[in-house]
Amino acid sequence: MSLTDTAQPTQRTQPSQPTRTVAFVAYPGLTLLDLVGPLQVFSALQSVRDGFRVVVMGRRLRVMETDTPLAVVPDSTFDYTMDPYAVVVPGGLVPTLAAMADRSLLDGIRRAAAHAEVIGSVCTGSLLLGAAGLLDGRRATTHWMFRDLLTSFGATPVAERWVEDGPYLTAADVSAGIDMALHLVSRMTDEQTAREVQLLIEYDPQPPFGGIDWGTVDIESHAPLAQQFLTEALTGHPDLLALLRR
Repeated sequence: MSLTDTAQPTQRTQPSQPTRTVAFVAYPGLTLLDLVGPLQVFSALQSVRDGFRVVVMGRRLRVMETDTPLAVVPDSTFDYTMDPYAVVVPGGLVPTLAAMADRSLLDGIRRAAAHAEVIGSVCTGSLLLGAAGLLDGRRATTHWMFRDLLTSFGATPVAERWVEDGPYLTAADVSAGIDMALHLVSRMTDEQTAREVQLLIEYDPQPPFGGIDWGTVDIESHAPLAQQFLTEALTGHPDLLALLRR
């Protein structure tokens, strides 16, 4: 059965409950698709269903570089995004690893997550959740190269595309954030709406070389590269670096 066989247009209806805000966290140096992939999913949901609001929040309303030539500007701040239904933290490489020592950013994430029904992440965004003290005792995932670092924050690393544990919903790298977002849309609405959103953004992955054969990936051989990124990011924070290297 194809997507077009099952996804029927959803009429915009008046919300039967208060508007639910899905808030994405922005900070300098993030991986753009970690943010934009799930953001596009919820922007599409907002276009077909009333009762949803999508915001991008940061500490300040200023231009932030990403790991591409394209910069982003949040449209809200932690102080003005009140009681979001869901909070999603994107990941990245060296800037995200460095942000594990950014107390102001971690405090903003904690405050945003305090009353959220869902706390999500994409890629190494889960390391920021861990550094904020939010994943202790939880199952979680992140980019395969940094997955074992989750244990330093009391989390149990899981090699899955996305992992749900209570209110926490963590996704592996980049495109896995889209999968996670579609799952969350189905939770917040229904499967038909999630399928329509998938159709609207034409999310139908067909990579030219097929899927990744994880059984052939030598994760250990990439450990020196992961340590290089970690050392570069946390040179000024030896205690945190030591914690993550144990």
